[in-house]
Amino acid sequence: EDGTWGDRVELAAMTDEEVEAVAEEGVGHRLDLLGVRPRTLAGLRGVLLAPFLHAGWGHLLGNTIPFAILGFLVTVPRRADFWRVALASTLTGGLGAWLLGAPGSVHIGASGVVFGFLGFLMARGFIERKPLAVILSILVTVVFGGMMAGTLPFLYPGMSWQAHLFGWIGGVLVARRGR
Repeated sequence: EDGTWGDRVELAAMTDEEVEAVAEEGVGHRLDLLGVRPRTLAGLRGVLLAPFLHAGWGHLLGNTIPFAILGFLVTVPRRADFWRVALASTLTGGLGAWLLGAPGSVHIGASGVVFGFLGFLMARGFIERKPLAVILSILVTVVFGGMMAGTLPFLYPGMSWQAHLFGWIGGVLVARRGR
């Protein structure tokens, strides 16, 4: 175990998303062009940039709250898990959107990372079989499990189910490899 609870809350809440939202307002909402654009060479840069780009304050807020809560829980008991899951789910979510996204679409937002945190937390208890990890897995599944509906392509048109599903898979893979 490393760090204090206060450090974990600060780490989970630290993102560049708030800075991006202000910048987005200042440039007339053109930063979305830096998102994932499926099967285009230029769209690959969006794999790394998309988590920092949002379609407005509602989108930003909708990602920030679960990002902070789930990101905090990922740090229990190891802070390094936060960065491992964030990187893996950024890559898997972004590449999933790049490979399977609709032609001409643009995928932005941190929800792939949020789903990565969710997948990691759901899987970790079953993989580690330690009491704290099992309790967290059950708690997160009960409270946040409904988010999994966001991985269904027919349920929310216009939402990047690809980033959600592949971000979740990235989190599960980190939980699987980490133990």
